[in-house]
This record gives sequence, structure tokens and C-alpha cells, in this order.
Amino acid sequence: MAFAHYPVAIPFDTSKHTRISIPPSFCSTESLSSLAFTSSSLSSPFPLLSKARNLSIFPRINRVEHKAKAEPLESEANLAAEPFSQFKHLLLPITDRNPYLSEGTRQAAATTAALAKKNGADITVVVIDEKQKEALPEHETQLASVRWHLSEGGFQEFKLLERLGEGSKPTAIIGEVADDMNLDLVVMSMEAIHSKHVDANLLAEFVPCPVLLLPL
Repeated sequence: MAFAHYPVAIPFDTSKHTRISIPPSFCSTESLSSLAFTSSSLSSPFPLLSKARNLSIFPRINRVEHKAKAEPLESEANLAAEPFSQFKHLLLPITDRNPYLSEGTRQAAATTAALAKKNGADITVVVIDEKQKEALPEHETQLASVRWHLSEGGFQEFKLLERLGEGSKPTAIIGEVADDMNLDLVVMSMEAIHSKHVDANLLAEFVPCPVLLLPL
């Protein structure tokens, strides 16, 4: 079979056809007639590609890929959430001096009651203050407020601890109580962090269990 090594220009009637120039390449002289395309076939560039696009299998492949990725993510989320359904003993620290509890503490009390009720867990409340009990004239009112808010969540019975005037930082006391009582979760409001009653940087060091910080 002979091969041509020179440019080839194929003339066509411009009224009916389009001229096509073939750059230098190795091509068979016997197949040159197959290069003639009518102007109607060239009205849409890459006509074969436009048809192939309609028959493309890529959208289907993408759908399968997304589905395959969604399954591991869902299973990972279930595995991550599973330990949070096993809480059996929750700690509610009280660090503010509001006799009727601050907004953040009330929110933490309601959340603690809801989680404990859902998981059938017990609740321990620890009231922390740097002052002695005698220096807190409204201390009993505060305890009554704690009982009322937990009773609203369905808890009439809970364990109450008072850590007053010990000179230890509230964060250290929370960690000590959680460790001694082998607690599963500490529930607090971010209000305790913002008010400087609790040091967020020390929570991970002193508290041996998960800590739930509620936004205001």
C-alpha cells in the first residue's frame, strides 16, 4: 500500500460542499474519498460527539459513586452517635450565684433532665462556689430552684453535692467529681465559660468524660 507524504487539498463545489485541508500526515490515498463531508453534516461541530453526549454513561456512574459514598458516611455517623446513647450518670455543675439560676444554668438543667429521661440515667448536681455556705445568704433559695427545674423535667430524686469554700478552681472540682463518681457526661452552658467561672482550656485536662457545652 502506498503512502503520501505531502499536503493534499480536496476541492469541492463551494455552493454545496465545504473545503477541507489535510495537514501533512501519514494517510492512505485510497481512503481520501471518505474525507468528503457535505456542508449539512458540518452544520453542528463534532456531530458524533453531540450524539454521544446524549448516550453518555457518566451521569449514571456519578449517581452510583455518590450512593456508594453516602453509605459509609451514614454508618460512620451511627457509630459516632452510638456512645452518646449509653449515658447512665450525668453531672450538672452549678457555678453561678443567681438564686433562681441564670439562663444558661436553667438551659443546662433542662437539657440534663431530658437526656437522663431519654436514657434512663441518674443525675448528680454539684454546687460550686469559692465562698463558704455562711457567706451565701441565698444558697438555700438556689438549691430550691435547682430542685424545681429538675422536677419540671421529671426528676424528683437526684444526688446533690455542695463544694463550697474549698479554694479549688471550679474546673478542677468538676473533674474530680466526674472521676470519683465515674460519670458518663457533664452538661454545662457556655455561659459558665464566658463568665470565667470555668476555664475551657482545662476541661479536657481535668474532666475524664465527655462534656456537653450548650450555646446560649
